[in-house]
Amino acid sequence: MSLNHKLLPLWISFLLSLGFCSSLSAMDYYFSDENQLESHYPTQIQGFWHNQVITGEFSGVAEVPIGYAYVQHPQAIGSIVISSGRIEGYLKYKEVLFDLYHNRYSVFILDHRGQGLSGRMSDNPHQGYVQDYQQYVDDLKTFYSQIVVPNSQHQPLLLGHSMGGAIGTLYLATYPDDFAKAAFTSPMYGIKTPLPLWLAKALINTGQTLNHWFASGPWYFIGQGDYLAVPFALNMLTNSKSRYQFFRQEYEQEPKLQLGGVTFDWLDASITAMNRIAEQANQIESQILVLQAGNDMVVENQAQDHVCARLPHCQLQVIAKAKHELLMEADDYRQPAMRTILDFFQSPK
Repeated sequence: MSLNHKLLPLWISFLLSLGFCSSLSAMDYYFSDENQLESHYPTQIQGFWHNQVITGEFSGVAEVPIGYAYVQHPQAIGSIVISSGRIEGYLKYKEVLFDLYHNRYSVFILDHRGQGLSGRMSDNPHQGYVQDYQQYVDDLKTFYSQIVVPNSQHQPLLLGHSMGGAIGTLYLATYPDDFAKAAFTSPMYGIKTPLPLWLAKALINTGQTLNHWFASGPWYFIGQGDYLAVPFALNMLTNSKSRYQFFRQEYEQEPKLQLGGVTFDWLDASITAMNRIAEQANQIESQILVLQAGNDMVVENQAQDHVCARLPHCQLQVIAKAKHELLMEADDYRQPAMRTILDFFQSPK
């Protein structure tokens, strides 16, 4: 049977109302099938994106242009705002938006300043750079007020990944009433480093001082450089070869998405932000779900344990053997993660 992709949301909603659908996981949610992604992505997902997703731009802090995308479900049961991770842009989240939409959510996502299709603050567009995480938070607040609220019929839910989870946690500390709940996948509450933390901080402080003395623009941290496409076999992000290939394909087709390594300033701002999260966690009253990737090689899981233990209303669940990007992992890891998020969002407060 063949269905026009424009009719697919209503068809799935109809089957959901009857309580069955062969494409639904555990007979309750719709998730894309990794084995069919090669044909599904360029047809249904791309068709959905081009025909139903709205994109735009607003002015963030210091007039930096911030790109965004959103899709409104005609029979939405809720609204989800996505705060993505470092190096990510909303074009990488096409499948995620597709799946959330077909589970009857309106979905909103922005590209954080300095990455994706948003404006850069350094002359080299490949540098991972920010002055202060408060700028990320302020941009998200503008997005929430100007784009999300006017186009949503529900109190929004927050979904943050990695760096986006850190931004989201700081947001909840500042604006506790904006989101009904928040789910964070692999939140960046600590960063894995090959160096002892005291040595890494010393190098960052020294490098940052020299940078500010001798140059007007930011410097990369030691060993960091411009964008480089890492082969799948060497990647630390996902076990899904197909999802990884589509992610890289999006970045090759739209070079503005390409981002390289981090600067001394970004690392300094990140450490300050992670310290703030640990210090303020016990004051954040929001209901929060933390999904931890069991085989995460990017962020520090012990820091997630620590922060979640301090948050008054935090649930932590480990997705065993999964890599960092739970929303773009192989189905064996992605589907339990997505199901847990949707169960959490739909559970009573």
